[in-house]
Amino acid sequence: MTRVVFSANGTDPAVWVTQLAKLLPDMEVVPFVVDDTRRADYAVVWAPDSGLFDRQRHLKAIFNLGAGVDALIRMHNLPAHVPVVRLGDAGMSVQMAEYVCHTVIRFTREFDQFEADMRGNRWKFRKPTQRGDFPVGVMGLGMIGARVARAVASFDMPVYGWSRSEKVIDGVQCLWGQSGFEPFLRATRILVCLLPLTADTDSILNKKNLAKLKPGSYLINVARGAHLVEEDLLTLLDSGQMAGATLDVFRQEPLPPTHPFWNHPKIVMTPHISARTLRDFTLAQIAEKIHILERGQPIEGIVDRARGY
Repeated sequence: MTRVVFSANGTDPAVWVTQLAKLLPDMEVVPFVVDDTRRADYAVVWAPDSGLFDRQRHLKAIFNLGAGVDALIRMHNLPAHVPVVRLGDAGMSVQMAEYVCHTVIRFTREFDQFEADMRGNRWKFRKPTQRGDFPVGVMGLGMIGARVARAVASFDMPVYGWSRSEKVIDGVQCLWGQSGFEPFLRATRILVCLLPLTADTDSILNKKNLAKLKPGSYLINVARGAHLVEEDLLTLLDSGQMAGATLDVFRQEPLPPTHPFWNHPKIVMTPHISARTLRDFTLAQIAEKIHILERGQPIEGIVDRARGY
C-alpha cells in the first residue's frame, strides 16, 4: 500500500492527517514518528522533523506546505534525488492581493494620517492624491506576484513588474533580468517584494537598491525577512528618503521585543500573515498530485534546486 508521512512543525498533525487520509482512501497516511522505520512513498512537510529525511531516503516526492521552499532545500539531509514540490496557489494569491492592495491604498489615500487626525479630534481635509504619482513595482512575477500586480493595476495605478526571466502581464509593464533591474527600481515609488529567497535575492532590499526608488518611497515586504537589510531600511526612513514600510516577514520570527521596528513611527508590522496556508485547498492540491504521480504522469510545481524555486 502506498504510504504518505506527514511532518509539520507547530501544527497538530491529527487534523491534517485525518483530512488527507479522506482524500487518499486507498493509501496509508500517518504522522511522522522518529522510531517508525517503515518505508514511505511520499512526505508532506513544513519545517519537518530533522530525523525525517534520515529515515526516509527513498521517497517518490516531497510536498512542501507552502509556496516558499528556501528553508526546506537548505536542510542538510534532504535527499538529493527526490523531487521537491512547492505549493501552487491554494488560496494564497488572493490573500496576498488583498494585503498588498490594502497597504497600497492605505498609503496613497493617506488613511494613516486621517486616523491620526481623528484620534486628535481634528476634522481635516487633505489634497487629493493622483494615482500617477504612486507607481507600484512588484518584484517577483510568479503565480502570486502576477496576481498581485494585476490586482493593483485594476485600481488604474501604474504598475511595473520585475522578474528573472521575461513575463507578459496585461496592464503591467514588465522588465526582467539584470538589465531591467535598475530601470524598474527608478520607475517605482511603492515597492512590493514577492521574490523567492535565493543566494541572488538574499539582502536585495539594501540601501543601494532602495535608494534608487523615487523620493518618498514605500516598501512592502511580504516575501522573506532575509531579503531586507534592516539597518539600511532604518537609515533611509530616518533620513526621510523613504516615507514608510509595511513588513510581514523578518529575519528573526517572532521579532525580538527589543527590535527597533516595534516602535518606529514609519513602520507597520504584521506577524507573517499576509497569505496563510488554507488546509482544504492545500491538501486537495497535494492529494491530486499524488494521484497523478501514482498514474505515472508528470506534475507541475517541481522545484529547480539550482534556482531555489
